[in-house]
Amino acid sequence: MTTSLANPSHRLANKVSIITGAAQGIGLATALKFAAEGAIVVVCDVKQAAVDAAVAQCQAIGAQASGYVVDVTQRAMVDGMVQAVLAHHGRIDVLVNNAGITQDSRLQKMTLEQFDRVIDVNLRGVFHCAQAVTDSMVAQGRGVILNASSVVGIYGNFGQTNYAATKFGVIGFTKTWSRELGPKGIRVNAVAPGFIATPILSTMPEKVIEDMVQRVPLKRLGMPQDIANVYAFLASDEAAYVNGAVLEVSGGMTV
Repeated sequence: MTTSLANPSHRLANKVSIITGAAQGIGLATALKFAAEGAIVVVCDVKQAAVDAAVAQCQAIGAQASGYVVDVTQRAMVDGMVQAVLAHHGRIDVLVNNAGITQDSRLQKMTLEQFDRVIDVNLRGVFHCAQAVTDSMVAQGRGVILNASSVVGIYGNFGQTNYAATKFGVIGFTKTWSRELGPKGIRVNAVAPGFIATPILSTMPEKVIEDMVQRVPLKRLGMPQDIANVYAFLASDEAAYVNGAVLEVSGGMTV
């Protein structure tokens, strides 16, 4: 078992935290926020070079960090990562189920491959990771699981049948697991981001992005750090009585 040299005043001091999809966007921002808050960060993503870069950025802040190439759709890879983390650190305190993809199309045009791929990553992947860490969290009597939903998972969105279904499903996971695992000392919550400036938006026309901004009362897109800050709060003991919540972080776009 290992510990870091984190300042004990940091809100996530020495919390062993697995973050999936941690090499870019919200996941990377979350890894860096957790690192700054004293966590022992476990970076998971699908490309070795990107994982290595994210780990280096966390270490540059002074955090203890390690990385694993993990495709969350492959249960053997998930289980292998979890067992390696447990062997090295002796526990898992936090899981951030951030990994996710989009493959948008209208219902009449969506292919089965598009549908299945998004379901596999965004829904099955969340299930794989949560199930893989739960036994150890139950054994230690505490833990936090944080799931990435979306405002699309609350209100739906044109052209996102598959994505909306997964993000609705993640809310179902969150509500169910909070009931099952709460008595075991494990808190489960979800975050539902609105329009966030991530690489996913790079394929969208500028006019579409401007229209998105105009729908938000704060008149700006969210930044990955805005979501990372909420994850850090929910992972911390400051949120000790927050369980089964779906926290919308959208700048008020749905008001």
